Amino acid sequence: MSDGELQRQVEYLTKGCVDVIPVVELEAKLRRSRETGRPLSVKVGFDPSAPDLHLGHTVVIRKMRHFQQLGHRVVFLIGDFTGLIGDPTGKKATRPQLTRDEIEANAATYRRQIFKLLDPEATVIDFNSRWLGALSSEDWIRLAATVTVAQMLEREDFRSRYSSQQPIALHEFMYPLAQAYDSVALSTDVELGGTDQLFNLLMGRHVMRERGMEPQVVMTLPLLAGLDGSEKMSKSLGNYVAVEDPPGEMYGKLMSISDELMWNYWLLLTDRGGDEIGALKAATAAGSRHPMDVKKELARTIVSEFHSAAAAVEAEQEFERVFSSRNLPSDIPEVTIAVDGATVLLSKLLVSAGLVPSNSEARRLMEQGAVRVDGEALRDARSELPTDRPGALLIQVGKRRVARVTFSR
Repeated sequence: MSDGELQRQVEYLTKGCVDVIPVVELEAKLRRSRETGRPLSVKVGFDPSAPDLHLGHTVVIRKMRHFQQLGHRVVFLIGDFTGLIGDPTGKKATRPQLTRDEIEANAATYRRQIFKLLDPEATVIDFNSRWLGALSSEDWIRLAATVTVAQMLEREDFRSRYSSQQPIALHEFMYPLAQAYDSVALSTDVELGGTDQLFNLLMGRHVMRERGMEPQVVMTLPLLAGLDGSEKMSKSLGNYVAVEDPPGEMYGKLMSISDELMWNYWLLLTDRGGDEIGALKAATAAGSRHPMDVKKELARTIVSEFHSAAAAVEAEQEFERVFSSRNLPSDIPEVTIAVDGATVLLSKLLVSAGLVPSNSEARRLMEQGAVRVDGEALRDARSELPTDRPGALLIQVGKRRVARVTFSR
C-alpha cells in the first residue's frame, strides 16, 4: 500500500472520531492487512437494553460500514451475557439487570435494524454468551486478577460513586472485564465505541496485553446530541430520531434541530467528507446558501438512507405543505427594513418590523422558542441574519404576529 493510499484510508476511517489510540498502530494494522490479504477484525458491542436503535447508535454503526467498505470484517456483537450485568457507564446508581426474555426480544430487533446501514453479507453477528457463559469460576478469577481495584476506581463514574459513598455492586466491576474478554475471544484488531466507553475499550487493550496478545486499537466517536441540542440522544429523554421512524416523522424531527447542531449531524450521520461539509458551512455563512435549504438537504439525505430517495422527496413535500398552511393569515404584511451591514441582529429586526415592542421582549420570546424564521425556531438571542439573502424572510412571533421581511440598502 502506498503512503498516499494509506493516508487516505486513515483519514476516511478516523473522520469524526474523538480518540484513536494509537493512530500509529492503526496505520500499521492497515498496512499489514493489505500486505497479507487478511482483513482486520473490527468489533462493536451493543447491549440490548432497549428494543429500538436511534440515530445516536448509528454514529458508530456508520463507522463500522466505513471499515466494511474497505474490505474489513466487522462484528456486530450483541451483549446478551453482559446485558445480564448491565453497563454501569455514566450511571449514578446500579443499573437494573435485564431478564433473558427482554434481552432476546431486543436482540431480535437489532438484527433487523442494523442492516439499514450494514451489508448483511459482510457482517458477522455474534453473542458474547457464547464464550462468557462457558468461562469457569477459575477462569473468572484469573481474569479478575489482571486488574486492580485502584484501576477500576480510575473510571469516573465508579470514582464519583465511591467518593460520594454511593453503592457499587461487585458485579459492576465485572462489566469492563467481560467486555475486555470479548476482545480476547474475538482476537479483535479494532474496537469502536462512544466516548463514554473509553475506559471499557482501554480495558480491552490492557487484558489483551496481559494475555500476550497484540492489543486492539481503540477508536471512539462523539455522543450525538439529541434534537434539543443539549442532552445526548436518548429515548428516555424524548429527544431522539428512531431508525425505524416513518419517513415523514424522521424528516420533521430533523428539520427541528438548530442551525448549529445541523453541522454535527452532517459530520456524524452522513458520509459527506470534511471538505464538502466545510464548503457547505462556508456557503451558509456567506449567505449563498440559506440554512433552511441546507437543513432540508440534510433531512433528505438521512431519510433517503434509511428509507428511499422517493420517500425523502414525499416527506419533504408533505413537510412544506404542512408548513405553508400552519396557521398563517391570508394577508401577511410585507415589511422592508433599511440595513447597511452584512448581517442584522434578529432581536433588533423584530423591533424594526413592529413584531415586538422592545429588544428585551424579543430576546425573551426567542429564548422561549416563540420566534421562527422560515419555519425554524431561533432561540439564541445573539442570532444574526444575512442581509443579502434574495427574497423575503417569513418571520413569526407566536401564532398571530407574522411578517414577510425584505432588506434594502
